[in-house]
Amino acid sequence: MARTNIAVYPGSFDPITNGHIDLVERTLRVFDRAIVAIAINPAKDSSLFSTEERIEMIREVFKDLGKRVQVDSFEGLLVHYAERVGARVIIRGLRAISDFEYEFQMAMMNRELKPNIETLFMMTGESYFYISSRLVKEVVSLGGDVSAFVPKIVLRKLKQKFKR
Repeated sequence: MARTNIAVYPGSFDPITNGHIDLVERTLRVFDRAIVAIAINPAKDSSLFSTEERIEMIREVFKDLGKRVQVDSFEGLLVHYAERVGARVIIRGLRAISDFEYEFQMAMMNRELKPNIETLFMMTGESYFYISSRLVKEVVSLGGDVSAFVPKIVLRKLKQKFKR
């Protein structure tokens, strides 16, 4: 029986944006399954949405893809999580050159810790390279329209959070 190729796409996803969605969809062109894994770091958590809220939104966004997209959360080292779920690849999105140095350092550390797990860098689609969860939250908090940058469920939840 052929082995399923699983990729883990980690992040905070606070909230998930159309840029994240684009990366997941493109990941599924190469891999059988993608696990969208919310990284939990209790020491520095200042998230707008709870882990449960993020899981719910992401599941809703990818509901039509069935078992090809799994949503999960994890604490601790990413490579340990990837190994535990049977993933051989970690997907990291790059928006700009400024992302590369940090991501490269993390990839090298992960390779040192678990040489059997690869990191694959994917360039964010040109329509989304300037979008970040942080920027989306900031624009909404100031009354701006982010409907072009996030799915409808996320927009609805953002409006609820900021009462707009």
